[in-house]
Amino acid sequence: MSTFRTESRHTLDISGISLPVHRYHTLVIGSGTASLKAADRLHQYGIRDIAVVTEGICRGTSYNTGSDKQTYFRLSTGSPEEDSPYLMAEDLFSGGSMHGDHALIESVGSTEAFHYLASIGVPFPKNRYGAYVGYKTDHDSRDRGSSIGPYTSKKMVEVLFDQVRTRGISIFDRCEVVALLKHSRGIAGALAVDTARLEEADYGLTVFMADAVIFGPGGPGGLYRDSVYPAGHSGAVGLALALGAEASNLQESQFGLASIQFRWNVSGSYQQVIPRYISTDNDGNDRREFLNPFFPDTRTLCRAIFLKGYQWPFDVKKITSYGSSLIDILVYRERSYLGRRVFLDYRNNPSPIGGQEEFSLDMLPGEARSYLEKSGATAATPLERLLAMNPESVELYRSHNIDLETQPLEIAVSAQHNNGGLSVDLWWESVSVPRLFPVGEAAGTHGVSRPGGSALNAGQVGAARAAEKISGCYGNYELTWEEFEPAARKEALACMDLIRKSLREECRDDEEGIDLTQYRKAFAARMSDSCGAMRKAETVEKAAEQAFEQFSRFDRLSIPSRSLIPKLLQSRHLVFSHWVYISALAAYLGYGGGSRGSSLVLHEQGRLIHPMLEQEWCYTLEKTELQKYILTSRYADGACVHELVRRRKIPEEEFWFESVWRDFKEKKHLNE
Repeated sequence: MSTFRTESRHTLDISGISLPVHRYHTLVIGSGTASLKAADRLHQYGIRDIAVVTEGICRGTSYNTGSDKQTYFRLSTGSPEEDSPYLMAEDLFSGGSMHGDHALIESVGSTEAFHYLASIGVPFPKNRYGAYVGYKTDHDSRDRGSSIGPYTSKKMVEVLFDQVRTRGISIFDRCEVVALLKHSRGIAGALAVDTARLEEADYGLTVFMADAVIFGPGGPGGLYRDSVYPAGHSGAVGLALALGAEASNLQESQFGLASIQFRWNVSGSYQQVIPRYISTDNDGNDRREFLNPFFPDTRTLCRAIFLKGYQWPFDVKKITSYGSSLIDILVYRERSYLGRRVFLDYRNNPSPIGGQEEFSLDMLPGEARSYLEKSGATAATPLERLLAMNPESVELYRSHNIDLETQPLEIAVSAQHNNGGLSVDLWWESVSVPRLFPVGEAAGTHGVSRPGGSALNAGQVGAARAAEKISGCYGNYELTWEEFEPAARKEALACMDLIRKSLREECRDDEEGIDLTQYRKAFAARMSDSCGAMRKAETVEKAAEQAFEQFSRFDRLSIPSRSLIPKLLQSRHLVFSHWVYISALAAYLGYGGGSRGSSLVLHEQGRLIHPMLEQEWCYTLEKTELQKYILTSRYADGACVHELVRRRKIPEEEFWFESVWRDFKEKKHLNE
């Protein structure tokens, strides 16, 4: 392995302005759990010339998101119930539209990933025998969930960051990547904006040259108006899509109920203590318990609310027979169709339906009553039950100036996770851009439905796989300045030209530019209204046309000061990716795709959700044959190209140890 840098140049001269160039072997983009794990593991494997580039160490989704009991999903090793990597892979694979080899890899790698986190300081609970116990999460047939409370992923970031810092890995903080660089043989690095240098002649533009890139910018949080992604987190998958990187299942996202003043999932105990659901007009008046008319009795309503705790994501399979996901539909209808605000009220129990007896724990179904009794949560009000079961969940909101004891909690059906992302091979390398390794939510390895907490595991396993491939196959310095310089120059020139025009530093023919804030609000609203949990084919088709038209007008944006340069360049890839996402959904519907996973496809001639709902709340059923396929998307020659590809099955090979040992020593396994 080469251990020296092959180039000594440190600037890129453009129109008399010198941009700084930083040369590293591997560039890690993002500072979430997956990116930090990749950097840590790369260093362990001998790649020491690494840089982490992030818009903010503490600004990503991993550090700022969670729920009442944020789950990490892994192979069960502390339960008397039988489990195996193949059983776990079956649960992952059964969600539909997921490659079976990815499911097996995530299962096999889960034990090592989980125990490594525990070894470096994530305090996953274990019993007196040393076994890490677990619980069932959604779409889970075994007790594979573990948690340290609301902040599981935050703690993961902290301990992994400690590893990265201890190893002396370079970190470029407050440095936002605005373009990826590519040459004829693959990825070449990235162009970023150093937010501390916006007032300089180069607008803070900073160039990174690298032989491999770990790409972990998170999910598409900046694309949605109704979002539980942390405020300020935007995502940047569009940077790779613009290079022509193939994506998988972009149309498959996960939605669920979340608070909106402070963005947080209201899952688990937030529902299991059975709060009262109310709606008001925009001024907070005219309070109604809007769920009550849609349920036959109080017991059925309370059961649905309770189940919403561990059936948190909206799921079309849980609508009928007064299922828990009927609540999501009614919340969405109340807000989007009737224009009202929706709240959870922890001060009061649900009111009795139709003059029935007052709420009591005795009226609850056995499953709910037993759970609350075992948890010691049998007090009179939802708040008291929540304090008994999970006091940290109450303190969490109090720390954000929301007191559940004195005020209701405003909620909405919100985008939470994209199950799609960039297409990767068995080593999490992009299938279309060599040496680009999407990790975390940027990697599209999930299918239609996935067990709760499996995303954290997939991020850790995928990051380790990427590090192993880079260290085993791409360890030398091979990228030359002659390959790198044209790509860097082209992107830097384009960014500088865009910045100058947007700041009005160059003359323009058009009289007035487009306001950046309104521009962003427009595509975020379009995404929530057309690509949210509730979808209509005609709305999506129209939205795709509008998305392309808005993307085409990007060069007319205007900003009043240099402080908005990062948001300007960020908006360039966001508006582009929102068009690709909507186009992918339009393609899926064009193939006859119906309601599945966490999205409902509405059609007036479809199945009626509830007899009391309007006709437009009928929905189409899933075309189950499509579960055997993955929808791929790619940008090429100014258009989005979509294709259905058959998913690969779970491997059933029998491995002979001596052969595996030989291939492993010769690193042949890295090229399979």
